[in-house]
Amino acid sequence: MIERNIFDELFVLELANNHWGSVDRGVRIIRDFATVARYQNIRCAIKLQFRDVDQFVHRDFRDRPDIRYIKKTLDTRMDDAAYGTLAEEIRRNNCIRMATPFDERSVDLCVELGIEIIKIASSDITDWTLLEKIALTKKPVIASTGGASVKDMDAIVTFFANRSIPLAINHCVSLYPSEARELELNQIDFLRHRYPDLTIGWSGHETTADIEATMLVAYAKGARTFERHIDIVTPDRTMTPYCSTPEEISGWFAAFNRAKLLCGGSGTHRRTLARKEIEYLDALVRGVYAKRDLPAGARITRADYYLAVPLQKGQLSSRELIEGDVLVKPVAKDGKITVDLFDNPYAKTPELRQLIENRGL
Repeated sequence: MIERNIFDELFVLELANNHWGSVDRGVRIIRDFATVARYQNIRCAIKLQFRDVDQFVHRDFRDRPDIRYIKKTLDTRMDDAAYGTLAEEIRRNNCIRMATPFDERSVDLCVELGIEIIKIASSDITDWTLLEKIALTKKPVIASTGGASVKDMDAIVTFFANRSIPLAINHCVSLYPSEARELELNQIDFLRHRYPDLTIGWSGHETTADIEATMLVAYAKGARTFERHIDIVTPDRTMTPYCSTPEEISGWFAAFNRAKLLCGGSGTHRRTLARKEIEYLDALVRGVYAKRDLPAGARITRADYYLAVPLQKGQLSSRELIEGDVLVKPVAKDGKITVDLFDNPYAKTPELRQLIENRGL
């Protein structure tokens, strides 16, 4: 059973261009990228695209090569058995099965093939007929926001929340490829503040030259699920500039691990301080020294002492300076002023005495 936190640190790799309609190519892509994920210890979903082409494309427009999207859909069409082969290959390679259904029949196929997470494309975030069908599956959903308005995003968040269906929201720029100036990664901040109970992700279509830098920024801003288009280099096909090879995805995964290391623990509470850091800072604390010879019975004022490093064992510091109290023992000029030179309840506190006795040189 899928847990509600499945989205956290989940990497979604989408087979770009429907792997050109080739099952063999799809299988090779799945195996190559699953190997990279396994070696980098990455929790990975491999995502397919499902279309019932006979219904998805109107019959009167199927002979229109001038409409690029329609031509690509027809050129890369696959039957249910082929999709089943690929879904099984994903499972066999220990990755999460994921798919973007673009029509209602394809939602049924998601159920038939045991798809574990459903993706909603940016173009479908207000397709309520499709969303109603997806909701009936009760499967976890990731939705890309693309060109959605705030009203649209609020509506889909409310829609799935009312049905107790786990949802993650991806910041996404629907430009292929996206230039660096178009990425708007500050939108991750916006989404995190607007939907604090949801996992927020980054679905990137930037050129591969930028993917490691955007990973560092996106993770630091709080994105916790990530998506990229993937492909392999073969003589018969040209890689699209927003797709990544296994080698590039390996670098992307490494950037994630680097970002996680740099950012450290939770941003909701104070970090645990390392002992070596405390010791380093304590070495810079100034101790209290006598500015002149001070006799027993002298009442200490600011004119009687100065502060300097090092802080010696048992010595008072600038942190717990006692002014106005009377010395019970004399102290020579430039001598350290210690806690046992005073006779008052504060100086006799066991916790204070132990603290002071245990620190310094």
